[in-house]
Amino acid sequence: MLTILGFVMIATFLVLIMMKKMSPIAALVLIPALFCVFVGKGAHLGDYVLEGVGNLAPTAAMLMFAIVYFGVMIDVGLFDPIVRGILRFCKADPVRIVVGTAVLAAIVSLDGDGSTTFMITVSAMYPLYKRLKMSLVVMTGVAATANGVMNTLPWGGPTARAATALKVDASDIFVPMIPALAMGLVAVFLLSYALGLRERKRLGILSLDDVLTKETTKDDETVLVGAGGGDESRTKLTKKATGSTGGAGTDAEADAASDDEDGDDGLQGLDPNRPTLRPKLYWFNAGLTVLLLTAMIMEWLPIPVLFLLGAALALTVNFPHMPDQKARIAAHAENVLNVTGMVFAAAVFTGVLTGTGMVDHMADWLVDAIPEGMGPHMGLVTGLLSIPLTYFMSNDGFYFGVLPVLAEAGQAHGVGTLEIARASIAGQALHMSSPLVPAVYVLVGMAKVEFGDHTKFTVKWAVLTSLVVLGAGILFGII
Repeated sequence: MLTILGFVMIATFLVLIMMKKMSPIAALVLIPALFCVFVGKGAHLGDYVLEGVGNLAPTAAMLMFAIVYFGVMIDVGLFDPIVRGILRFCKADPVRIVVGTAVLAAIVSLDGDGSTTFMITVSAMYPLYKRLKMSLVVMTGVAATANGVMNTLPWGGPTARAATALKVDASDIFVPMIPALAMGLVAVFLLSYALGLRERKRLGILSLDDVLTKETTKDDETVLVGAGGGDESRTKLTKKATGSTGGAGTDAEADAASDDEDGDDGLQGLDPNRPTLRPKLYWFNAGLTVLLLTAMIMEWLPIPVLFLLGAALALTVNFPHMPDQKARIAAHAENVLNVTGMVFAAAVFTGVLTGTGMVDHMADWLVDAIPEGMGPHMGLVTGLLSIPLTYFMSNDGFYFGVLPVLAEAGQAHGVGTLEIARASIAGQALHMSSPLVPAVYVLVGMAKVEFGDHTKFTVKWAVLTSLVVLGAGILFGII
């Protein structure tokens, strides 16, 4: 019964947020609370929630101070050269912009932290997507999938968890998987190219001057952009046109592309005259950021502590006057509240899922459902199971709860532990869009995209990327 209720609870949550019947925060809190009562453990709801909050509190603290830190770095102009470089490369061509998003997300993901990746990527690309009226779910989908592939770095989390759970060396898992993961990145780049072509067909190509120069008159040409592939419904968008139009977008993409259109304020992230710029402190801020990322990778201190110290130092040096510091904190308070609120709401979901035993019963049911004849192919089975399981449960739950059971089953059929461990990281491309991953709320929050829209758009492409990684691993004899 707990198995069925667990799957029904997750399905109910996903359906409601994708249909926009409930906000993610409300769904993350109310649905698990209701199901906790259904299983007869309503009296323990408080304990489950407090345990979940306690487990996620360090993550919430990390996100809070990371948003403040990188918000300050954006304010003072640290990433302006990156934005200008991307603009010069992209030349207002949607294909180059989407590919540039994937490349930037992949590069920044080398630090091993998804929240950092999404903050930098969205800060650099969001103004350009908004100015060209490109689909924002394309940006979030490509960034999340690219980061998911790169999340398999030994210091990124899942590889280290797999190594710890199975008592093997992380390098023995990761290094042989490099060719398969490289194929996953290639798949992301090809996907971004295809999505860019679709956006180019829909919007056309503008000159760089058109993008960087703020319009002083209203656009005098109106075009019709398809709100659905072949649908009769149409959404009006305005633009200076130098290209063709088409109807290739989905409802979610059209919504995200036109969302908050009245609030489009151009490329203000590149405003060279904004009062918060600190050009004389550029190298101090760059050095501080490099030091912070190095400390994260080397694990000199816990990540929440590093970002707390970094945010305090960045505020003090760049804005020594108290009113200026308060103004910078207030400027980023909305992002902080949205993201940390979502994390604590997710703590209710994970707390109930774990505390009631639903997640354990779901995992046991899936393992028991594996046919006996699939025993010699446990590498493939593990890889396939990693895709949905790392989406529906936390990495900790999968790697410490499910993976050891799969490894034992594999050993009984002559499948090596390392093979099982390598297969287990194949599903990370999808994992980074899971509602149980706090970093994804940073992504959708900063991009002003509905989580349901992001989910509907991203899941299919992330699953395809995970299958490419798994297929390449099998083809190359790694799995």
